[in-house]
Amino acid sequence: MFISGIYIKKIALILMTGIIISLSAYSNYQPSFTLNTRDSSGVDTLLKTNTSIKVDSSKVFKSLLSPAPVSNALNYSMNAEAKFFTDDYIKKHTAYFNNMKVWAKPYFDLYDRILTSYDIPVQLKYLSVIESSLSSTAVSWAGAVGPWQIMNDAAREHGLKTNYHSDERQDYIKSTNAACKILKELYTTYGDWLLVIAAYNSGAGEVNRAITKAHSKNFWDIQYYLPLETRNHVKKFIATHYFFEGDGSTATVTGKQTANANANSNISKDDYLQVASGCTTINVYGKYSAAVIANALLMDVSIFNKLNPGFDDVLAKGDIYPMRIPSDKAELFQSGKTDILKQSVELFLSNASGSSSESK
Repeated sequence: MFISGIYIKKIALILMTGIIISLSAYSNYQPSFTLNTRDSSGVDTLLKTNTSIKVDSSKVFKSLLSPAPVSNALNYSMNAEAKFFTDDYIKKHTAYFNNMKVWAKPYFDLYDRILTSYDIPVQLKYLSVIESSLSSTAVSWAGAVGPWQIMNDAAREHGLKTNYHSDERQDYIKSTNAACKILKELYTTYGDWLLVIAAYNSGAGEVNRAITKAHSKNFWDIQYYLPLETRNHVKKFIATHYFFEGDGSTATVTGKQTANANANSNISKDDYLQVASGCTTINVYGKYSAAVIANALLMDVSIFNKLNPGFDDVLAKGDIYPMRIPSDKAELFQSGKTDILKQSVELFLSNASGSSSESK
């Protein structure tokens, strides 16, 4: 018996609407997780209360609909000089990284929350992966310690206690906060996340000398004036980023590329800064659409996308996204999230139906 595509679409929409409504109570539940951390006494403890995160919607939708293709507003294409290294590095570490996707999720969630609070791209969490494989007990040949491999002097300068009895560089929360302060300081100096990663590894002195010799502030121009370990460190970060994210971000391109992309985005810097300064973060997953959320919150979609780069792509993979929205719109989102999700699903269905019709 022939059933039209429109009829099937209507049936699917009715079923999904029922599921959304039945799950509305569930979506208000905020699950927490436990994470092994090391307190200031150096003893592993279970962190329970400080790592609860807000989670929205239900992962049931990620298997019901195929994601509609979405293009990033900004161009984060990989530099050709990194491609060979990246391909080789990913091949060698695929099995390990696939396992890490499972066991490291609580650590990544913690990093996302702290990095966001410092207005640092959450993708910088992958720096901890290449520094220590997220190990709190990692110690380098140079004496750097903990998941963020912080040197003793830098640790004390940024408020961490390091003595015979305890070493707060091994505390995930305290060391991440200290690492964020270091990263922010370096970014203030260079305005380029690739240079920040290089300086985090080798020290600002090495990067400054390389800039002077190369007469450039472009990492790809100065890389051969840097130690081999440092230039490979940056490429390891890019490779790890691409494995977990499936794409680049502001953390994998030069500051000039980011500035050029932002200049072409038609967003007033003052408008963006005004909005960004008063944002709150809500972790969401499911078939939410950036366009639908922006419309529901009466936001300029270009500003929403700049606050939340790669939003649709991340959710399409079934991952959690730390969504940033103005604090005064948080209650509006929470009260209307069921309708927002429903409209988002309808949009995906409409796009899927349109694509199907065009292919015939």
